[in-house]
Amino acid sequence: MFFSFDGIDGTGKTTQLMRLAAHLRGEGRAVVTCRDPGGTQLGERLREILLDKSEIPLGRRAEMFLYMASRAQLVEEIIRPARERGQVVLVDRFLLANVVYQGYAGGLNLSDLWQVGQVAVADQQPDLIFVLDMDVPLAIRRMNRPPDRMESQGRAFMERVRQGYLEEAAKRPEIVVLDAQPDPDTIHHRVCEIVDPYLNRRAVRERCESQT
Repeated sequence: MFFSFDGIDGTGKTTQLMRLAAHLRGEGRAVVTCRDPGGTQLGERLREILLDKSEIPLGRRAEMFLYMASRAQLVEEIIRPARERGQVVLVDRFLLANVVYQGYAGGLNLSDLWQVGQVAVADQQPDLIFVLDMDVPLAIRRMNRPPDRMESQGRAFMERVRQGYLEEAAKRPEIVVLDAQPDPDTIHHRVCEIVDPYLNRRAVRERCESQT
């Protein structure tokens, strides 16, 4: 199984991913966690270029391809092998992030992003995508670190990002939008209410298929 967490920065997606990982491990499940971009030697080097506020010029299309390259390596090196071993994979961001950041907010064609993304990830798409949503000003106030290169592009950019997540969620049933304003315990409880039955239903279905 494969779940990803996404949303604008400051919504607590990484916290919820790690709490879900701990919950699933407590139930005896094997869990792999990783981040996108990153997660591999290549991915971490590309992450430095993508998120560092350096003087290296980086256009939107080049930016998109660097994200895709990091993701392709993550799929081949981490995600696909983990899923083949029957492990649960939790990823901090995935392809949807490219669509909203470089597409809705950055102006690239949405269909092109999805098509290039399909090449990068092949058949490895999340079963569920949790998008943590909150007002941009509140999310900015919650960030307790200096903004990275993507976060430094202004409030209007981040508003377009947020709207992109909500618009994609309206189109795609695998995207679950969660209100990120309640306390972390409340959000974690809601995530578990969704994930636990989903995993149990999948396990039953797989057992039935193996017996036919």
